[in-house]
Amino acid sequence: MAAKTISPTRMELTRLRGRLKTATRGHKLLRDKRDELMRQFLEIVRKNRDLRARVDEGLSNANRALAVASAVMSSDMLEQALLYPRQSVQLDMSFRNIMSVNVPEYRFTTTVSDSAGIYPYGFAQTSGELDDAISALDGVFRDMFELAQVEKTMQLLADEIEKTRRRVNALEYVMIPEMQTNIRYITMKLEENDRSTKVRLMKVKDMVLEDSRRKKL
Repeated sequence: MAAKTISPTRMELTRLRGRLKTATRGHKLLRDKRDELMRQFLEIVRKNRDLRARVDEGLSNANRALAVASAVMSSDMLEQALLYPRQSVQLDMSFRNIMSVNVPEYRFTTTVSDSAGIYPYGFAQTSGELDDAISALDGVFRDMFELAQVEKTMQLLADEIEKTRRRVNALEYVMIPEMQTNIRYITMKLEENDRSTKVRLMKVKDMVLEDSRRKKL
């Protein structure tokens, strides 16, 4: 049923038809955006699953090696070996656009380019298991940064998908049907007015003809 405040005029009908055309086009664009966002989201979900598996495996290896190192080295010696790290990391963040969503990109650089720079101790007083633990952590480090980036991207895309889905549903199930109903209502009223006008004109014509015949008599 049409809204009570709607004015059944041709100007209003033209305006509503223009709005309906715009809303229909907007609905198609938003639906296409939603579908593309879903495609991108599913790709990132698969990437997240692979990264998560690699990170879990890398951390498990590092923990096992560290547990063995803790068993063969004294706690004081282990703490002393790791007390003063030689390597530090600088993290930079930028953004890239995915379907109007700005998602983060992390890049990091290390202060020491030498591969041995990850070991903050001398090798004479430490065990090989500690070396294995540090090496495993270094290997998983980049994957951890990438995993953080991917999971944040997933969160942002999921929020945008939900907002786009609500807009699509609002257009599809509320706004467009309401405008179509109002257009039908105005069209029906205008047709009724046209028929009423024609009937009145025919009656006036009949009255004029009848009056003309009477004058001739």
